[in-house]
Amino acid sequence: MKRTPLSRVICEALDWRGTDGRLCEMACRVTLLRLQADALIELPPSQIRQPRRRACFAPTVLSDPKPAITAAVHELAPLNMRIVQGRGPDSRLWNETMARYHYLGYTPMSGHQLRYSIHAGDQLVALISFAAAAWKLADRERYVGWTDAQRRSHLHRVVNNTRFLILPWVHSLGLASKVLGMAARRLSADWQQRYGFAPVLLETFVESPRHKGTCYRAANWQLVGRTTGRGKTSTDHAAQLPTKDVWLYPLRKDFRSVLAV
Repeated sequence: MKRTPLSRVICEALDWRGTDGRLCEMACRVTLLRLQADALIELPPSQIRQPRRRACFAPTVLSDPKPAITAAVHELAPLNMRIVQGRGPDSRLWNETMARYHYLGYTPMSGHQLRYSIHAGDQLVALISFAAAAWKLADRERYVGWTDAQRRSHLHRVVNNTRFLILPWVHSLGLASKVLGMAARRLSADWQQRYGFAPVLLETFVESPRHKGTCYRAANWQLVGRTTGRGKTSTDHAAQLPTKDVWLYPLRKDFRSVLAV
């Protein structure tokens, strides 16, 4: 059986659906790949002979640079954080802006995910997104106190801050850490509402020495180690990517008791 029909059969058998009632086939396929990476299952060969084209979002006037904003965060209009829905003009603008201004560009996220746009009054000032955590991460596992079995059982309760962008014409002292704090306060409830469970730990990777992680430190995230450069879903031991600092943020004081059972 091919992988796509297999994921559909599994979702139907488990009644694995999102809050919209649709089968969680993409999340299932990601899980299957992770189980194969751990040598727990063997999937049929992939039928994709050529890599799919990377999504392209050509710049439009909607994402053109705006007048500079230099006021400190406490001098800005009140900040509001809005969930970006799966499709529509807001989603297109989020993707286009991220593709245009983030040094890593736009990359589609699979499985559970949330994207937010942050506005000061009616001015867009930042974008942020969260999605599935890295499958294996030695420094995180030590920090949590995880065994392999515990990680496989509870990894869904860890969420990765996959992208964070302060728009390049926005130079507002304290804005980045303020946005991180806002996201941490509301993410659990938003995730619970959309997916039926709440995460208890956030993670992110900061490429060093390109970035120092200053805003994460100011928002009380904890620096726990550094990646090996293997990548988020790598199945071998070869370094393929720049090493990155690993930052974690517990959403609950008792996160270890939730994750390590």
